[in-house]
Amino acid sequence: MRETLKLKNMNIREYYLANFPTDELGNEINPSATFDGLVRVLNNYEDVYEYIGVSDSLIRERVFWNLSEITTTEYNVIYDLWLASADV
Repeated sequence: MRETLKLKNMNIREYYLANFPTDELGNEINPSATFDGLVRVLNNYEDVYEYIGVSDSLIRERVFWNLSEITTTEYNVIYDLWLASADV
């Protein structure tokens, strides 16, 4: 998965709260988690839920969809990386 300059400072919590303001669980997202960091977590097969600070599949899906858009990577590539982390 390729990284883009857009990822450097894009905060996951800020993105999520701006786009899904009625989802109160968004307030529990790790305030220091970034999309750049999420790419590293996925590429290193680390725990995505631990990184974003919330174990909610809807939040993960929404964050993955945005990651897909900003990296121009197909969603299934991101999803497969996440699934592979469960095997490590």
